[in-house]
Amino acid sequence: MPLGTDTKQYETPNHPYQGERIASEHSLVDRYGLKNKEELWRAQSELRSYRREARDLLGQAQDDETVIRRSEEFLGRLKRVGILNETDELGDVLSLEIEDVLERRLQTVVYRSGLANTTQQARQFITHGHIVVDGQRHSVPSYVVDIDEEDLVAFDENSPLADELHPERAEGQ
Repeated sequence: MPLGTDTKQYETPNHPYQGERIASEHSLVDRYGLKNKEELWRAQSELRSYRREARDLLGQAQDDETVIRRSEEFLGRLKRVGILNETDELGDVLSLEIEDVLERRLQTVVYRSGLANTTQQARQFITHGHIVVDGQRHSVPSYVVDIDEEDLVAFDENSPLADELHPERAEGQ
């Protein structure tokens, strides 16, 4: 499905007014500095698709070569982006939580690496073009950072924030 179409990339909750769900959504939106619940729902849909694919693979004959190859590719993809650990297996995909997906966003990685004081500030730095990953500028906070790219997240050398004495820099950076 091309990204330019009008179809949504996420599913909304089935019941719009559930106090407990709304409270947990607000807490996640605040903790990860998301712009709105749509970003959360997108991550939840991504997690649902991972689980769906894992269930599909687990339901097929495990001795079939194509199933083994598809399983290895699927697990390799999730391990590369850091959603799964190297020791995890296909069944572990079913126990993933939404936080596992949200932790891999560029916005969260920038905040956790100490380049920003808050998740909201991390989002601002990214959208304003101050953050590069392996020398490549990224302006999308929801960009999924691979494990091998995590140490390559830094300020753009041309950004005023690259100066360690900049007042917006996090303490000790």
